[in-house]
Amino acid sequence: MLEGYHLRIQITPGPWLLSLLLILTGCSQEPDRATLEHYASSAIPEDRDLAEIYQRSCQACHSRPGSAAPLTGDVADWQPRLNQGMDTLLVHVIEGYGGMPPYGLCMDCSARDFEQLIAFMSRHPGARRDPATP
Repeated sequence: MLEGYHLRIQITPGPWLLSLLLILTGCSQEPDRATLEHYASSAIPEDRDLAEIYQRSCQACHSRPGSAAPLTGDVADWQPRLNQGMDTLLVHVIEGYGGMPPYGLCMDCSARDFEQLIAFMSRHPGARRDPATP
């Protein structure tokens, strides 16, 4: 019987702890501006139909720095917009807002299409998620 015995494990910090901390810290950092701009200029939704809509209606503004539209993948720029809620974002897309024309020039898009496009454009460049599920 092992009654009265206590198992003592001593963990000493070592290279593995430093590596783990560096990995975790690296995951939370925002990409630099050049990385964001490159991502915005080349990102395409994985879903074929959504990619077609994005390329004809969204990409021209959301992939160009200086267009006043939040860049695809620029989480910091998208966050204040997302904080307003999806209903508000949908109203802005449908009615037009600032320099964005009504429906973002996608007259045949559904509210679901817009939700998926917003989800795709507002994600961190490192995020891997099917754009069909915002």
